[in-house]
Amino acid sequence: MKKPRTVRLETEYEKNIGEIPFCEYPRPQLKRDSYLCLNGKWDFCINNNRETVFKGSITVPFVPESEISGVNREIGKDDFLIYDKRFSLPIGFLRDRVILHIGACDQTADVFVNGKNIGMSVCGYLPSEFDITDFLCEGENLIRIAANDPLDTDLPYGKQTEKRGGMWYTKISGIWQTVWLESVCEDYIKKIKITPDLNGIDIEVFGGIDKKTLVFDGREYSFSGDKYRLEVENPIHWTPDNPHIYNFSLISGDDRVESYFALRTVGIENKKLCLNGKPIFMHGLLDQGYFSDGIFLPATPKGYKDDILRMKECGFNMLRKHIKLEPDIFYYYCDIYGMLVWQDFINNGKYSFIVDTALPTVFLKKGINHKASERARGFFLDTARGIIENLYNHPSVVYYTIFNEGWGQFDADNCYEILKPLDKTRIFDTTSGWFKAKKTDVESEHIYFKPIRLKKSERPLVLSEFGGYSYKVESHSFNLDKNYGYKSFKTQSEYENALVELYEKEVVGAIEKGLCASVYTQVSDVEDETNGLLTYDRAVLKVDPSRMKQTAQKIFESFERNLQ
Repeated sequence: MKKPRTVRLETEYEKNIGEIPFCEYPRPQLKRDSYLCLNGKWDFCINNNRETVFKGSITVPFVPESEISGVNREIGKDDFLIYDKRFSLPIGFLRDRVILHIGACDQTADVFVNGKNIGMSVCGYLPSEFDITDFLCEGENLIRIAANDPLDTDLPYGKQTEKRGGMWYTKISGIWQTVWLESVCEDYIKKIKITPDLNGIDIEVFGGIDKKTLVFDGREYSFSGDKYRLEVENPIHWTPDNPHIYNFSLISGDDRVESYFALRTVGIENKKLCLNGKPIFMHGLLDQGYFSDGIFLPATPKGYKDDILRMKECGFNMLRKHIKLEPDIFYYYCDIYGMLVWQDFINNGKYSFIVDTALPTVFLKKGINHKASERARGFFLDTARGIIENLYNHPSVVYYTIFNEGWGQFDADNCYEILKPLDKTRIFDTTSGWFKAKKTDVESEHIYFKPIRLKKSERPLVLSEFGGYSYKVESHSFNLDKNYGYKSFKTQSEYENALVELYEKEVVGAIEKGLCASVYTQVSDVEDETNGLLTYDRAVLKVDPSRMKQTAQKIFESFERNLQ
């Protein structure tokens, strides 16, 4: 069979990568003045069991499968990626301890400093950190990261596959988020946990000395121990329309961090999703987080920012981050620009197109449990716990999806019981689409190819995927020969009219039956998929944003009418 022709789609963001890409501070809610970004050129080679197959350099944090990394080649399961970075600490940088942070490396990473192995990370999506103080020397130092990605399906892998096509995408390997150093005092603040309500926050501090000071709104609040309650005068509540952020500092001995919070609550009342105690219709889009330039990253953080703002311009107030965890800066932009986030946990285990997708899409939506190994169960739950911990402080994150369409699904009720107590402040969707669990906060449906018809439920009704209409903009499409979508249109006007009609007739009609959230597929085209509002290179918005915003307003008005 002839292989379909694909083309490289450049983006406007590639022009502004610079010598040190993604140099923005990578952890906005625990920010210190100590920061040394190690992104940029690293020595790089690819070794397999037989020989060195590549030797040169790579631009971190872009994956070697991307052209903007400088490598642009497929990575095999037996390939080992060797990253070397020589560095010297700036004058005045060194305090008591030096911490190496790796934002994410897929799937495993052995870390060496000056030839000595200091640890290993196994995941692919979560950040890792290492205290490298005792391995440093005066002058120049060498960090080596040896990565391997066999696409071990016991580990979370999302939509990566060895043979990309359709709704499955290019496998990525190695470092794909910022690598950086900070230097801290001996008794430093390791993390903070912020739980907001409508009048203030409860803050829990991990690490530091006993006596601490919180600096807020020009005042100092001293306390002892690990916990403090801060009341806010004349509180302003965070909403998508008014994403008000409060900044504060936390001082513990010689350590000082900058952070922020927002005042908002999430809950369920009378079978409705509520923000700040008021019912809200969450009008959203599926967001895969893939880009034609850096694959797992945009060429610059502006790629994230523009996606968020352009979707807000179209009237959407929510993105469902689909089985991928993004760098912290993505959630920071959602916080400050006012975009609600539904965060999926990341699937692992085996996948069957017939059992997990084809049959349930048509009619068979009951009774599935994959036989996940203990190893696979452990990795899935550990990654889910890590996602909850990493995103806990972000006000934009309001909802978690445990399993999507049965992919790797096991013991769904038990997973809910394990994960829900870790964050009772957010909504949990145990089984998005089908293969229902008894223990879940919502009734979650995926509907493609059929009219939107929802049965009444004792839980809030959410349409967690629908649509997927395809309009292929030929000069901005990755695959020249193939096309993937759920209903195709030849012209922009036909496509836009059909999309508006889908919302104004079927979604609005479902609101009358109790629908309180919808997730259209999707933000952008991805490789073969041409069902995005944006093309894969983000060059073309396929809809008129003012018309989409008018449609959104009709949805919100219908929702308000049905509350009365």
